[in-house]
Amino acid sequence: MDRIGIGVLSHAHGHSNTYCQQMLDFPDVRLVANWDDNARRGQAAAERYGMTYRSDPRQVVGDPRVDAVIIATETNRHADYVELAAAAGKAILLQKPMATTLADCDRIIAAVQRHGVKFSLAFQMRHDPVNQKIKELLDAGAVGKVAIVRRRHSINVLLNPNFVNGDTHWHVDPVANVGMFFDDATHAADWFYWMLGRPRSVIAEIDNIVTNVAPDDNGVAVYRFGRGEMGVLLNSSTTVGSIPTTEIYGDQGTIIQDYGDQVSAWVPRPEGVAPLRLLHAGDKAWTEFHLPIPKSQGERIAAVPRPFVDYVKGLAGPAVTAEEGRVSVEMVLAAYQAAREGRRVGV
Repeated sequence: MDRIGIGVLSHAHGHSNTYCQQMLDFPDVRLVANWDDNARRGQAAAERYGMTYRSDPRQVVGDPRVDAVIIATETNRHADYVELAAAAGKAILLQKPMATTLADCDRIIAAVQRHGVKFSLAFQMRHDPVNQKIKELLDAGAVGKVAIVRRRHSINVLLNPNFVNGDTHWHVDPVANVGMFFDDATHAADWFYWMLGRPRSVIAEIDNIVTNVAPDDNGVAVYRFGRGEMGVLLNSSTTVGSIPTTEIYGDQGTIIQDYGDQVSAWVPRPEGVAPLRLLHAGDKAWTEFHLPIPKSQGERIAAVPRPFVDYVKGLAGPAVTAEEGRVSVEMVLAAYQAAREGRRVGV
């Protein structure tokens, strides 16, 4: 394919706009058509990105110029539109989380398999060069046997009235999106799965602590992984700022990551700062990795479309498969169950 034709099904999730803006500069992409049940929002996006607005999503997936679709509806509607796009033979980039229920995750997996379409989840953390280096170090055994990993994923959206009351209000609707821990801890859950594999159990605390505008605003989940490792997932929707993102402690070393999530991206960083450090047992100084740090969370999100386009063109594999996407949903839903029941839950 010389140029990939892209269609968009809904701009409910604002990341779709970042993807479109980024792809405007891709010489091998043509933004063709979009649909949104909010006509005002959809028509504005169509005008902004040079697409044709359609009043029916079937007109987008039925357009022969469209090779692939971006699905960014409310989370609880994902399965319906994946089935629609897959039946039309379109490649799919699905906004995370994959779905609000495991049953809907299974519908998505079945549709992708039945129609043999290309599919990927939009997890921008997998495209961050610092996270990729952490994965490389862990796979190489850089810290020996891993004992405990802490990963913080934080934003401050519940302190933002525009987020709570604007078009993004659906994020705080428990039917559309379960809760804010579900919405954002899914990123960190996928990161843990990518780094350490599938966990076997979880205990958790998830609650509203400083706000009452969403089903929850802060949470901590402790997962146990296949070799006994503990993974502490800290997720907050009310964090004003912070620097440390990841700590990994093993019997032969330590890895520390800074500036790795949204609130860190808002904090002015000193010139020449290293986002990643490694200390081996016996070393007298940290080894610093001066890797590129995304300047903003928007820059991280903008890293998603290029690998997807390359995947559609047959130049790369999927960033996150449908089967992998189900795991992060299972991990977060298990954390909710553990918090609700006050006990350890199998994953």
